[in-house]
Amino acid sequence: MNEVLVASDTPGAPIMLTGVSMEYPTSAGRVQALVDVTLTVGSGTSTAIVGPSGCGKSTLLGIIGGLEIPTTGEVRVGDDIVSSMSDQDRGAMRRRAFGFVFQADNLQPFLTVNENVGLQSLLAGLPDEDAQRQAMLDALEIGSFGHRFPDQLSGGQRQRVAVARALVHGPRVALADEPTGSLDTASSDKVVLSLLRLHEQKGTTLVVVTHDRSVAERMDVVIEMRSGRITGTSAVSS
Repeated sequence: MNEVLVASDTPGAPIMLTGVSMEYPTSAGRVQALVDVTLTVGSGTSTAIVGPSGCGKSTLLGIIGGLEIPTTGEVRVGDDIVSSMSDQDRGAMRRRAFGFVFQADNLQPFLTVNENVGLQSLLAGLPDEDAQRQAMLDALEIGSFGHRFPDQLSGGQRQRVAVARALVHGPRVALADEPTGSLDTASSDKVVLSLLRLHEQKGTTLVVVTHDRSVAERMDVVIEMRSGRITGTSAVSS
């Protein structure tokens, strides 16, 4: 069993996986993407998951966020056992308790920045408040772009809008899958700073999948993966 413990006293939602494995059927037979992963991430921490392509990083992130259900094992976020929920309940929890940032920003091209960010609050069943949305955009240094459309922004600006959208509703957990993978160094730095600043301000538990070691080393903890297993963990010195 591969067990990793990341402790924290910061308020927020802890993440606990116990004996999680994931298999996929393929034309060549079943492929095991995760193998007996046991992992605890403390509330309010920032964690990077690193490893070679195909090692199971994105699968692990998707299982934490309830996008997939493991073949075996239990996934718990706070007091909720995500792996035992119905599809409907998991969908409701994703909208309410999670914020997702992916390599592709997935902004709606026909909505303005304000509308893209506000949509997340509405999906979470919360009011879309102008002041809250503006404060979020201001914190990300894109406060003057609210009335622009995504195609009027640079790649880095679009990704910061995606961060605002992911965190505007105050999720307990933020999950980012290669959020800087398509950005240049300067834009990448701004996106990572934005994620970390908002994570610290809101006490959100942050988990980032990345191939970029410079990004990983800005988190509290780095988890190494290989062939579907956790092979090591290290605390990052501040």
